[in-house]
Amino acid sequence: MQKLFLASLFKDVSHLFVDFANENLVGKTVTFIPTAALPDSLDFHIKYSKELLSEMGLIVDELEISTASYLDIENKLENNDYIYVVGGNTFFLLQEMNKSGAGNLIKMQINAGKLFIGESAGAILLAPDIEYSKDTDNPLAAPQLKTYEALDIIDFYPVPHDKDDSLKEAVEILISKYGTQLPLVPFSNSQAILVMGKKWQIVPQDSKTVSLSGSGGDSGLDRKC
Repeated sequence: MQKLFLASLFKDVSHLFVDFANENLVGKTVTFIPTAALPDSLDFHIKYSKELLSEMGLIVDELEISTASYLDIENKLENNDYIYVVGGNTFFLLQEMNKSGAGNLIKMQINAGKLFIGESAGAILLAPDIEYSKDTDNPLAAPQLKTYEALDIIDFYPVPHDKDDSLKEAVEILISKYGTQLPLVPFSNSQAILVMGKKWQIVPQDSKTVSLSGSGGDSGLDRKC
């Protein structure tokens, strides 16, 4: 069964992850993929996220897919307990996922039931395609990207950083462009999308998010992917 924890900003919802994992995290290993953060040189974000995971008791095994061998990627994804994909540029991330073969390997692990943590770009990566994120990301960071088709794990389109001051205008443009065409699911930095199998929920909920997602006012993992 698929088990996905999708965040805009992991540090703001890490307490929700502890509950979602529902097991002792101490000694568990996590494949930490910082690739999306490279174009914007978000070294501080990578460092902070790794420290946060370590404080939970997790053993962080970093995997830079743009330079790692296929065998190394395969071994780490298969042998570690969790997968964490850091935020950053979604287009660069997809480009490197396709070039390295990591995308297909991650999809296999997710479908086999491995817990996946996707932060911002890492959440968008699971949508059917990423073209809709052009207003919040720069596609020019991925000159070798040949297709916008993504992992297609979920059938909705996450919109991270809803209501965030620095991205408010870009998110509003995205929603106005695609809100009637795609099943968008905007969520803020203080919210997470929890997916279990074919059902999902946003926690904590608010009326605006529920309305835009078109999921009604129900609670619990009862919206279908």
